Amino acid sequence: MPATAAGRRPSILVIRQGAFGDLVQADGVLRDIRAHHPDAHITLLVAPQYQRLMARCPHVDTLIVDPRAPWHRINHNLELLRLLRERSFDRVYDLQDSQRTRLYRRLMRPDLPWLGKDNPGSSAVPDRTAYARLLARAGVPATQTDAPDVRWMADDVSALLSASGVEPGYVALVPGSSARHPHKRWPHYAELARRLADGGRQVVVAPGPDELELARSLPCQVLLGPSGFLDWFALAGVLASAAFVVGNDTGPTHLAACLGTPGLALFGPHTSAQRTGIRLRDFDAIEAPDLQRLSPDEVIARIPSAP
Repeated sequence: MPATAAGRRPSILVIRQGAFGDLVQADGVLRDIRAHHPDAHITLLVAPQYQRLMARCPHVDTLIVDPRAPWHRINHNLELLRLLRERSFDRVYDLQDSQRTRLYRRLMRPDLPWLGKDNPGSSAVPDRTAYARLLARAGVPATQTDAPDVRWMADDVSALLSASGVEPGYVALVPGSSARHPHKRWPHYAELARRLADGGRQVVVAPGPDELELARSLPCQVLLGPSGFLDWFALAGVLASAAFVVGNDTGPTHLAACLGTPGLALFGPHTSAQRTGIRLRDFDAIEAPDLQRLSPDEVIARIPSAP
């Protein structure tokens, strides 16, 4: 890294605007960047909807919010570029590497060291592999990049679970997904929940705002907070305390994997489990050419018996 003025901390920008699952998966690379630059001031460029989430992240010092405004809203984009230039960064780690961030690179200081990941969306290379290659080019040891651990995100939910009558050993289901991706939803969660309950397992679901109707259609305990839906931190607490998680290819399922909870992700043909990097520790995946035809029997066979 270039020398800085006497007494000034090195200033580093990391870009990872979203989405939720991608930010969770980036925990390990953020750990490695922090370990290699212990005295640096690290700023994360993030999308507005993840500002509160990443404000808790222990690996960064400050956030800059990127509204990713449409290009015709020139004032919003110029204001962001002004702010980025003012910070006088010494190095940029671009974990997003999108057309937008590549434009930022062209518009910022021409001699600014800028390292971007090298796996476009069409690539089969997982992000964590691309992050490790990025760090290698920067001379940064990638000792934690492939092992994200977001337990810092999990609140203590013992009171919530107790009030809901939920005992240790429960199975958590993640039956939803973004409303924009209904093809990612496995349609047999109701049957799975019934079969698990018949086998003596307690089953819970913590729905998002657009998943309440789906959650209430399942024969299981629906977990909500006193003011409505659980926030990210309570959701993380519920998933971290589960004995097992079964979910679609969606952010909360990636969260469970990065919390170290054993589990299983269900994939249709929309992408590969390898590309998402969801196989971590005791978290595995089933890939099916047609999610409609993936039977509850195949899923139940992969769920360990209750302790």
